[in-house]
Amino acid sequence: MLNEDCKTRLVEDVEEEEGRIRTGTLWTGITHAITAVIGSGILALPWSVAQMGWIFSPFCLVIFAYITYYASVLLSDCYRSPDSVYGHRNTTYTRVVRSWLGPRDVLVCGIVQYITLWGTLIGYTVTTNLSMMSLESTNCTKNLESCTPRGSKYIVIFGLIQMVLSQIPSLQKVTSISVTAAVMSFTYSIVGLYFCVVKFVSQSGDVRGSMFGPKIDDLHGLTTTTTTFHSFQALGNIAFAFTYAILLIENKTMKKASRYGIGITTVFYMFIGCIGYAAFGNDVPGNILTGFKNPFWLVDIANIAVVIHMVGAYQVFGQLLFAKHDNWAKSMWPESRFVHNMCTVRVPFVSIEFAPCSLALRAGFVALTTMIAIGIPFFNAILGLMGSITFWPITVYYPVAMYMVRANITWGQPKWLALQSLSILAFLVTVFSAVGSFADVIHQLRLLD
Repeated sequence: MLNEDCKTRLVEDVEEEEGRIRTGTLWTGITHAITAVIGSGILALPWSVAQMGWIFSPFCLVIFAYITYYASVLLSDCYRSPDSVYGHRNTTYTRVVRSWLGPRDVLVCGIVQYITLWGTLIGYTVTTNLSMMSLESTNCTKNLESCTPRGSKYIVIFGLIQMVLSQIPSLQKVTSISVTAAVMSFTYSIVGLYFCVVKFVSQSGDVRGSMFGPKIDDLHGLTTTTTTFHSFQALGNIAFAFTYAILLIENKTMKKASRYGIGITTVFYMFIGCIGYAAFGNDVPGNILTGFKNPFWLVDIANIAVVIHMVGAYQVFGQLLFAKHDNWAKSMWPESRFVHNMCTVRVPFVSIEFAPCSLALRAGFVALTTMIAIGIPFFNAILGLMGSITFWPITVYYPVAMYMVRANITWGQPKWLALQSLSILAFLVTVFSAVGSFADVIHQLRLLD
């Protein structure tokens, strides 16, 4: 047990840790949670609901929400170490893994996080491409012109913009970008929901869709294999929409915030997913915004909001990877002037500082990401892959493993069996959704040939 002096010292140390005073409240935690979770994954929810039908899809949304919330509670319980009340804060996901599981798990976790973040950047690039093509198509229709949008040019343009923005020195400099991105995500989400409601009402409330998803139709390529893979992929899309665990460690009030934040998010997801499916039936598009053409101005606003959000979100996630690259280069070549020296470029109203090595690494990384997006520009498949890669290891496995160490849960105990069963279930979801998403990538690549 800790004595009172030790408790006081630890609390004081923790409060002054990293020189920050934490002033977050429950309401700011809820706002942060909702803002962080709702993103481009919401655009694929109606399609995901359609792949499983009215019976299974609402059930899956609720189950994913509960698993995400429960895992977030386990993760929050590991917030301090070695003592759960008076120990030091673990302010990032990697730190909490290191504290409870050790360096080997940190390495594996870091690799998974790196792949996830990189894949997310590819997904953001593809999403931007889809929205820009939709903007071009809508404007052609508005002007009574015929055109066939080609997406590669928009991917290249987006990549060039990100090359410039990637030279922002650190994540602290992208606060305004992050806030703008959050506003944009709410904008296109609300517009998407509005469109779905209007279309549903215009059908006199006629509920479309089927109990178990699309029916087998060989004439339209809907074989048993195709519908099965699409159902698996839909699981990955839903998992991507609930990507949440990495965001929880920072705030000590996040246990309550998670409950309300995930609850509100789930209700919103249910609305847009189910109303979109009721409006379109089994013909719902992969990106719900591409299913609407009128009014032109509102469709354009939604797609522009998507593009702005993707530009900002790319930087918020990309800066985490850029920092890793910079730290790696500094550790590999500690004496190199190319790596450590800073150059200053003065332009009107501002001076920009950068390291030549950082400039090259960031530009090269963005270029590689852009080329991959050109090669696999498939919205739903990319989201499904990213959701599947993240769900088991990051959302479920590590929170479960860390909690069992913290709570000293041993083999064979009822809680051990329950937690391991949850982890196995999440692992199966990851495997099936990854297989379905990868199969769709292969199918789409064949169609391009």
